[in-house]
Amino acid sequence: MPAADKNNIFKMSLPIFTLVTLASLYNIRKFPTLAELHWGLVTFSLIAFVIYLIPATLVSAELATGWPQAGGVYVWVKEAFGERWGFTAVWLQWFQMTIGFVAALSFIAATLSYVFNPALSNSKLYEFIIIVVIWWALTLFNLRGLKTYTLISSSFLIIGMIIPSILLIGGGLSYIMSGNHVLITLRPNLSDFVPDFTNLNSMVLLLTFVFLFFGIEMTAAHAKEIKNVRRDYPLAILIVGLVMTAASIVGALLLAMLVPTENLNLLAGIMQAFEKILGSHSWLVSVIALMIAIGSIGEASTWILGPIRGLASTAKEGSLPPILQKTNKNQIPVNIMILQAILITFWAAVYALLPGGVNGSYWMLLSLTSLVYLVMYFFMYAAAIKLRYSQPDVKRSFEIPGGKKGMWLVSGFGLIALIFIFILALIPPSQIVITGFSTLQYLIFMLGGVTLIALVPLIIYSRRKPEWKPS
Repeated sequence: MPAADKNNIFKMSLPIFTLVTLASLYNIRKFPTLAELHWGLVTFSLIAFVIYLIPATLVSAELATGWPQAGGVYVWVKEAFGERWGFTAVWLQWFQMTIGFVAALSFIAATLSYVFNPALSNSKLYEFIIIVVIWWALTLFNLRGLKTYTLISSSFLIIGMIIPSILLIGGGLSYIMSGNHVLITLRPNLSDFVPDFTNLNSMVLLLTFVFLFFGIEMTAAHAKEIKNVRRDYPLAILIVGLVMTAASIVGALLLAMLVPTENLNLLAGIMQAFEKILGSHSWLVSVIALMIAIGSIGEASTWILGPIRGLASTAKEGSLPPILQKTNKNQIPVNIMILQAILITFWAAVYALLPGGVNGSYWMLLSLTSLVYLVMYFFMYAAAIKLRYSQPDVKRSFEIPGGKKGMWLVSGFGLIALIFIFILALIPPSQIVITGFSTLQYLIFMLGGVTLIALVPLIIYSRRKPEWKPS
């Protein structure tokens, strides 16, 4: 067989890459938070699509096709600014997951409570126990290096995300069309779509809409495997973005119509909606809860190794101490996996010990996760600009059109948007009760947290020794 044919065997078509991307990004756990804005969520969804998804997609596509080596953002930033900052960027990409997974796992715990006792969805002690048990079980599972990820993730996506989404949207529409009472108008005026842009506190929930698309840069790892990357990569992301935006708008609006805002649980809101549609005593509520929990666990399992691989790729440069370079017989970086599980246990304890209810604690961890991730995106956008000047001759299968001006336009717009989103993440939202923190204390918690997290890789790098680099 000719070499060209061999190279094309595993090239992904537009539909396949679209499905792979949708499987890695789509989830329904943000619906309750989006529902807080009622019809205003439509506008916020479109804003997030424009200010985050478009620039992040274009920039990551160019970087991935120009520097397709394993490591992703680590390689991109290292090529632009050197090893120290590449290590810092990939550390931030990995570390934010240790916080973000707590938010994802607390959603699983709250959903599982509807299989046993829905009242547990408001117990942070119960959620802490479930988070720790699930994550350590997934860690031990992944240490075995099982090769069944793709099949499992695809099955879990269908069972736990696609089917519940269809049931929620279909059941919700049927409930409303049957003449049942809804909590927000079905005939909104233009003013209903306009959030309060005069108050930053009321705009903070824009962060949730941006968070829907976080991780889009990781899909760029597949760019070199796409048949027509220049056309199909941005087109696939556009399709995925539109599908996710439409599904999120419809799903969140249904929640707003069915569950009173003052009673909406940001973790269990989807199950509250199913109780309304099916009746609180229906056995189907428990079945759906189990399906969503299974799907979410499967999603978490598929993400467990991704960021770790990026961090582990820095070992060959001697950026990690030897204890974190150890791999087992399955080539899994075992000690980084254990460290990740320990950190997630720590953040789960922070979540459980924060004052107030689950809504406020959940939001605070979500905001801190976003801040850490946003710093990584600053590095990524800056690297894209720098590499247009420092390495202009590197072939990029996908290139942002317009030359250097086009790059400045896209990345510059993205950087300005990141600054705005970063500022929002430092402010407590007016729609969610944050107990035990004044505005100043909240700011100190967020800014202090992201500063300390960003300093850790710089400290590690400054203390590295020649013997850390594998021979």
